[in-house]
Amino acid sequence: MPLRAKVASSVSRTAAALSRAAGRGDGSVIGGWIGLKIDPDLLAHLSAGRAIALVSGTNGKTTTTRLTTAAVGVLGRVATNSFGANMPTGHTSALAKAGSTPYAVLEVDEHYLAQVLEATDPHVVALLNLSRDQLDRAKEVAMMAQLWRTALVRHPEVRVVANADDPMVVWAATPPADPAQGHTPPHVTWFSAGQRWHDDSWVCPECSSTIQRSGEQWWCTGCHLRRPQPQWTVEEDGVLDPSGAWHKVQLQLPGKVNVGNAATALAVAAEFGVRPVDAVSRLAAVTSVAGRYAQVDRDGRNIRLLLAKNPASWLEAFDMADVEPTLLSINARDPDGLDTSWLYDVDFAPLRGRQVLITGDRAYDLAVRLDVNGVPFQHVRSFEEAVRSVPPGRLEVIANYTAFQDIRAELDRVN
Repeated sequence: MPLRAKVASSVSRTAAALSRAAGRGDGSVIGGWIGLKIDPDLLAHLSAGRAIALVSGTNGKTTTTRLTTAAVGVLGRVATNSFGANMPTGHTSALAKAGSTPYAVLEVDEHYLAQVLEATDPHVVALLNLSRDQLDRAKEVAMMAQLWRTALVRHPEVRVVANADDPMVVWAATPPADPAQGHTPPHVTWFSAGQRWHDDSWVCPECSSTIQRSGEQWWCTGCHLRRPQPQWTVEEDGVLDPSGAWHKVQLQLPGKVNVGNAATALAVAAEFGVRPVDAVSRLAAVTSVAGRYAQVDRDGRNIRLLLAKNPASWLEAFDMADVEPTLLSINARDPDGLDTSWLYDVDFAPLRGRQVLITGDRAYDLAVRLDVNGVPFQHVRSFEEAVRSVPPGRLEVIANYTAFQDIRAELDRVN
């Protein structure tokens, strides 16, 4: 690297280490922020010479990134932003900390995908899903799909692994060729992991006609857009690869959604030449992801942490959680988005019949929503009070982003 980039990288590592030593955080942002102030092209310099995979989408990015890192690890050392710092500052810090590695797998905030594509020149990009998120400041889903599509037009050489079940992702991943500009469509490998949340993809992004569904299939009633044939599919508790071979997936992570994340990880790793049979056993080593799914024993209770930040992810969290006492925690701080109206897009009916506790800065908003859904609840003012309020045994915790981090801090920042 140029001398300036070397200095910036060294300062980035030092700043991150000091932040960790001072207990101010894991250093996954501050190191990159300072490094980029010294050398604005530091991310590009750190990316050079590595085979890189980018993982983006509204939900499942952090988990899929961790699983993909495990799968690609068959080939050698892999740099990754394992704590979920998914903007360029986090990518820069992660690559600087890792030093020289042949591979990198980076989670990317969906709003930053175009910028990170330019800086890192990745080998492959995984597109997971698009749904509403942080309504007061995030772009509409169709706008986000358009940004992805435009970015891929500029990078036709990148290989794409995309979700065949999400119409918005399919449209974004298949931009038209532009012979006048020398642009060709990207090479796309399709995976199918199912899509339970449909409320953001009833209208075709190409022609505004209605999207129809029948079983696994979907199609636009007004144009050519329809579900492509996937090469990778989830079948029961395993994954079918493009050759038709079935691989049993044994995970320590809950829910069918994570089998889908595992299928994505195997598909991305295959783009680097990793055989599924060599990678699948490595996925079982992933037990928790930056606190997500972590299980902690405290005062006779086994506490499991689940992160849910928007309607689609709450739907999946209810599927993962056992029918046990459940604590729901909602904040509306800047990282969460300040608008809690999205709570009315969530059906809380699956929580009926269990002990439900609520807490967080916006617990009263949640209380009104649960009352509308006919779900009895108990308000507690702290996590400690919640633990005392349930009998010994399992306590499921479902929280949005800053509420999750607050509870994780109570449990000594469990990873």
